[in-house]
Amino acid sequence: MSSQTFDVNEADFQNEVLDSATPVLVDFWAEWCGPCKMIAPIVDEIASDYAGKLRVAKVDADANQAIIMNYGIMGIPTLILFKGGEPVERITGFKPKGKIVSAIAAHI
Repeated sequence: MSSQTFDVNEADFQNEVLDSATPVLVDFWAEWCGPCKMIAPIVDEIASDYAGKLRVAKVDADANQAIIMNYGIMGIPTLILFKGGEPVERITGFKPKGKIVSAIAAHI
């Protein structure tokens, strides 16, 4: 995890993600997930590239089942961009950086 990303869990998801004035890209991942490990450096790069305009949070899917169920996450990695407390973009599975940036750019 880079210094530009932060971990969230069920206890602080509301405060850190839903109540954030800045858009938050949430990376739902798991330790055993190969594609999650492949996308992690891309997510870290996006966090650095958009520092100040976008916050990037990471949620361990195995440890935070209530969040996973609440947002209907069926596969990981899943990236969800939250803006104004609402999910505005969802990306499931490994995608190259350009595709992720294209999907979120209109919202930040």
